[in-house]
Amino acid sequence: MRRTRRAMAAVVATLAAVLVSTTHAEEPKKLKYPDTKRGDVVDDYHGTKVADPYRWLEDDVRKSKDVAAWVEAENKVTFGFLESIPQREPIKKRITDLWNYEKISAPSKHHNRYFFFKNDGLQNQSVLYVQDSLDGEAKMLMDPNAWTKDGTVALAGLAVSDDAKFIAYGTAEAGSDWNVWKVLDVATGKALADELKWVKFSDASWTKDGKGFYYSRFPEPKSGAAFQDLNVDMKLYYHKMGAPQSEDRLVYERPDNPKWTIGGGVTEDGKYLIVSIGDGTTSRKVRIAYQDLGDASGKIVELIDNHENKFNFLGNDGGVFYFQTDYNAPKYQIVAIDTKNPDKKNWKTIIAEAKEVLESVDLVGNRFICTYLKDAKSLVKVYEVDGKFVRDVDLPGIGTASGFNGKRTDTETFYTFSSFATPTRIYRYDPATGESRLIREAKVKFSPDDYEVKQVFYASKDGTKVPMFIAHKKGLKLDGTNPTLLYGYGGFNISLTPGFSVSRLQWMEMGGVLAVANLRGGGEYGDAWHRAGTKLQKQNVFDDFIAAAEYLIAEKYTSNKKLAIQGGSNGGLLVGACMTQRPDLYGACLPAVGVMDMLRFQKFTAGRFWVDDYGSSDNSAEFNALYKFSPYHVLLKNGPKAYPPTMVTTADTDDRVVPGHSFKFAAALQANNSGPNPTLIRIETKAGHGAGKPTTKVIEEVADQWAFLVKTLDFKPTIPK
Repeated sequence: MRRTRRAMAAVVATLAAVLVSTTHAEEPKKLKYPDTKRGDVVDDYHGTKVADPYRWLEDDVRKSKDVAAWVEAENKVTFGFLESIPQREPIKKRITDLWNYEKISAPSKHHNRYFFFKNDGLQNQSVLYVQDSLDGEAKMLMDPNAWTKDGTVALAGLAVSDDAKFIAYGTAEAGSDWNVWKVLDVATGKALADELKWVKFSDASWTKDGKGFYYSRFPEPKSGAAFQDLNVDMKLYYHKMGAPQSEDRLVYERPDNPKWTIGGGVTEDGKYLIVSIGDGTTSRKVRIAYQDLGDASGKIVELIDNHENKFNFLGNDGGVFYFQTDYNAPKYQIVAIDTKNPDKKNWKTIIAEAKEVLESVDLVGNRFICTYLKDAKSLVKVYEVDGKFVRDVDLPGIGTASGFNGKRTDTETFYTFSSFATPTRIYRYDPATGESRLIREAKVKFSPDDYEVKQVFYASKDGTKVPMFIAHKKGLKLDGTNPTLLYGYGGFNISLTPGFSVSRLQWMEMGGVLAVANLRGGGEYGDAWHRAGTKLQKQNVFDDFIAAAEYLIAEKYTSNKKLAIQGGSNGGLLVGACMTQRPDLYGACLPAVGVMDMLRFQKFTAGRFWVDDYGSSDNSAEFNALYKFSPYHVLLKNGPKAYPPTMVTTADTDDRVVPGHSFKFAAALQANNSGPNPTLIRIETKAGHGAGKPTTKVIEEVADQWAFLVKTLDFKPTIPK
């Protein structure tokens, strides 16, 4: 990317005549974009003819010379525009300075050792350390920064053996979802010969004896198809240490349902293998099977034989299994199932459904530590294994608590706490006494007391009350002139909770207001809230986001010319849909790695998993709903129209939401934008959907986004030197 940018410097002079700063005195001239060829592809969906003129941009950029040339040409325009912004380099310098602080994860205890990650500040990837006690000397165990010069190979998964002698770990190259798993000897710090390929969406789970582990993988893709073809026929295997992958033992498969997902984990006592069989979507509705590892026959027993509910295995007392589930409890409960009497009438409720959503559960110190969401904020309670309430965990404020990992026999666990203006704090928690002790705290170069965070509730189009967090510098004047960034997601049962982000801190430091809306489609209020933003009801999500924007304007936080919207992945779809439905409402738009073609998403890589949330164009009723809001198709149907300044972002190795979505959307946007506002696409190289992206690339992308907003929202940011 650096070489690309140096090459682009020569382009700036040529573009300078085209680029005119947005001022109150004159309108900007329209940029000259690459000539994007149009095809004549037309599909028939249930009798409706749908044109797809940019179908050719779906081709893999690593293999298509035409697509590669288009990407290069688009990046020249984009970086030429960005390099003309005077504040870009000061913004980058400041965020680099803010980012340069020591980041340490909560420790994870295994046997008699503690493992944790640390980043000295600007390292591209965090480094794994081990120590024999919390106060003992930390020994570097694994440094992903040594794997490549540019930091584009990242650690993608970690599983420590029960005796803490070995670590199975996954690596991901250039942000791909494909992982290669290896084994590390903890004593020597050396990688062993084991190498497992074609692993995706899988963890590893060691057997009690430490001789091997279970993992899931897909068949090797056809040549050249690894980054685009659908992922089907997942299988569960057992890998014996030291053996080649070709000798791994097949444990479970479902050739009758190749779209189902399969995962396996060993119980803490080492006696059972729990097999979770997903329905091929992201709904997490699973069947549950198990194998008695002491049974020589290797028989797999079906425990839950349908995909009607969600089940998360928590632990066991012999043949009694504990699950977190939404069975008869949309906000989740904990039940015990005796494998000797597995009929539903014999299931026992241990912890009943509460008013708040039971977000996660850990069985540590022989107690259930339950993390709830109360209006998108963390609330943590502790219960005995029989369900008796013990205490609340006293959190240090309104924010997000996470962690509490460990084993049932552990006498300690660890959790983190953060909020929009509170950098991460790490606490040691004693499940027996309830004592929380602060052991580490991030030291960021800013004063939290300069900022304030509040939560408001606003009415959506249909009257539904939707929560939203608003954070900014203290002393903000509600005069409608504040540059404001509205962020949303609204899908896949994912909840947006208060958390610390250096990039968001910089936005607020520059004088911006940050707003995070908890839209329907998320998990903030349980299954009903999630389902209200899916399939035929997906428009509710966009209505919620539009209403959030209108609230911020009505309450004079900002105005439409000063309001930017941002979202990634499903949030990229959110931004794309809202900007095409209400282009008058926003001053700038930042859709990242978005799902923009809602008629073909299910045909690529992981897209089929999303059908449970989106529906599918294969279904006539769902097609009609999807076609109405599909951002790419709305642009084509609307024809020439004035759209707000937009910078689409994606990456060439994104095999989660393939970059063709963003390519086609950007091409259609540029062709149909009748106004002078810039409509750009920034395409990162050697990067994927976002996970594992090196620090240097993250900083560059954030700096470019903020520079774009400074330019298009026309404000003078405060940038400390």
